[in-house]
Amino acid sequence: MLKLRYSPGSPYGRKAAIAAKHLNLDQRIALVDSDADADDRLRKLNPLKKIPLLVLEDDTVIFDSPVILEYFDLLAGGGKIIPSETKARFTSLTLQALADGITDAAVLIAYEGRWHEPDCMSAKWMEHQQLKVDEGLAQVEKHIPTGPVCVGQISLVCALDFLEKRNPKPWREGHPKLAAWYQNFVTSVPAYQL
Repeated sequence: MLKLRYSPGSPYGRKAAIAAKHLNLDQRIALVDSDADADDRLRKLNPLKKIPLLVLEDDTVIFDSPVILEYFDLLAGGGKIIPSETKARFTSLTLQALADGITDAAVLIAYEGRWHEPDCMSAKWMEHQQLKVDEGLAQVEKHIPTGPVCVGQISLVCALDFLEKRNPKPWREGHPKLAAWYQNFVTSVPAYQL
């Protein structure tokens, strides 16, 4: 059985878990709750010391989340969450990159507050990261995803979940189409409910 080392609190880990469930791979993949900050074995498996990572039956390790999702797509027969058709494929992969960039910036904002004392936090750094979040959301608001569930949509919903829980600036304000898309995904995609 494959092992997905992840944390439910990680937007990247959640992304991999949602993809596995959406592709009906959950019977072939064991979800192993892992803490990259505390787990020495996990640190040895991934030199970047990050989750998620996928451990194959022969102990081969695959990381990071975009690569894991591509592996899951191939395992499910291909063309399921990464479209085969060129335009749809690169639209989906670009949305994944944008959503992951939003998540990366939001995580850096959260870490600034988590790892630095208030008097050592850089307001300029946090503003710089928040600008990435804001501009990324504005871009998606202009181009709301359509079509079947894909890696881009899964990445986006996980980015929005993270913003909902960890970002001090409410993301729904000024993004009504994106908020409606998010609500529809949450209520209509069974794999979202883990």
